[in-house]
Amino acid sequence: MTTPQEELLPATRRALTHRIAVAQAEGRAPSLVAAVVRGGRTVWHGARTSVDGHGPDENVQYRIGSITKTFTAVLVLRLRDEGLLGLGDPLEKHLPGTGVGEATIAELLAHSGGLAAESPAPWWERTPGSLRPELTDVLGERPLVHPVGRRHHYSNPGYTLLGALVEKLRGAPWEEVLQREVLDPLGLARTATRPSAPHAGGWAVHPWADVMLAEPAEDLGRMAPAGQLWSTTGDLARFAVFLTQGDEKVLGAKTVEEMRAPAAPVEAADVVDGAAYGLGLQIQSRGGRLLVGHSGSLPGFLANLTIGVADDVAAVVLTNCTSGPLLAGVGADLVRIVAEAEPRMPEPWRPLREVDASVLELAGPWYWGTHAFALRFSSNGEVSLGPLSGQGRRSRFRANGDGSWTGLEGYYAGESLRAVRRPDGTVSHLDLGSFVFTRQPYEGGDAVPGGVDPQGWRGIG
Repeated sequence: MTTPQEELLPATRRALTHRIAVAQAEGRAPSLVAAVVRGGRTVWHGARTSVDGHGPDENVQYRIGSITKTFTAVLVLRLRDEGLLGLGDPLEKHLPGTGVGEATIAELLAHSGGLAAESPAPWWERTPGSLRPELTDVLGERPLVHPVGRRHHYSNPGYTLLGALVEKLRGAPWEEVLQREVLDPLGLARTATRPSAPHAGGWAVHPWADVMLAEPAEDLGRMAPAGQLWSTTGDLARFAVFLTQGDEKVLGAKTVEEMRAPAAPVEAADVVDGAAYGLGLQIQSRGGRLLVGHSGSLPGFLANLTIGVADDVAAVVLTNCTSGPLLAGVGADLVRIVAEAEPRMPEPWRPLREVDASVLELAGPWYWGTHAFALRFSSNGEVSLGPLSGQGRRSRFRANGDGSWTGLEGYYAGESLRAVRRPDGTVSHLDLGSFVFTRQPYEGGDAVPGGVDPQGWRGIG
């Protein structure tokens, strides 16, 4: 998996090393390890540590906390892709008797099921999972704190329910299903529910003094699907490739793309922050760059996985302290450094192999009323329609094979685009979800609903 670090320019490698050095020093982290992935391969690995003469490598395990949720989401989407459940199904259909069964599978994946953020006391991250042996112990007497489906409210118990759902439908413990269906197929040999040497110890760093306190490492029991896993930068780099490209042994490219799409309601603060949540993945906008991934924390550990899909760059950052470096910012910076210093090379432009004359004649300018748009065809067979100038509704469209196209994004997502022809076969106009696009602004004839003033265009006189 790891390729020679010379694939990145020396200045880029130094900038990456400098960024994690600043994070480790200013965050007062006992150790910090990071990796960068580009083009489906690990191209850089770095580490900083407070121990002289020693630096963790890509095989040292750290606890990754809530990045575990993304693994659990993968298991659930495998069930969906196999037809064993639907994302719109209420939980009650497959896992009855929880008391929160009206929440759908998708809502639980996107943290919009209305559930509480945490399980009842005592603090679950610092106590044995044996204290919460049943789902009722995890959910408590007041499991819902918001109306189902109305808002994004991060919920650890929600992912405990998803883990229980996996166990119910697979007839095996979550840990076994994860090993068989995700870890083994992707070759994640150093990712597990329990640590094995070499692994980092978890520490709390005193907020006002340069001293440390060892943190306990509890087995989370029922809460394991929300945050149990240990992993390495090497394994999470492979996982980042999977979340970018898909892998037919686990999930195809279309499904991992679905995971990366916003799926939860956003509030005003989320809009300002540029944050959203997909199906088991966090989504954020930083400096005009769309990033997906997940952060994680448990006593003694912080973790972050950040993917810049458009830039084809991903970063993994792990550290062994309860609080310290803001790893989401570090991960975003590592992606930015590579993306800006060594931008992704675009694929060569290639013309279409075949040209359909009936389709080619639709290319060019069209008018929705007086708004000018351009229709373009690309070599991948898609159509794009967007305003000629300024901001406005735009979308790509996928061919349906019957002369029509379906919108893929924005306002026109799911809407049908088709060319309406006259009896003689010539094109009258385009119909896009009932909107009429003509070759000239308010072109005469019978295409424009309501008709066109017979006096035509005129000035003031």
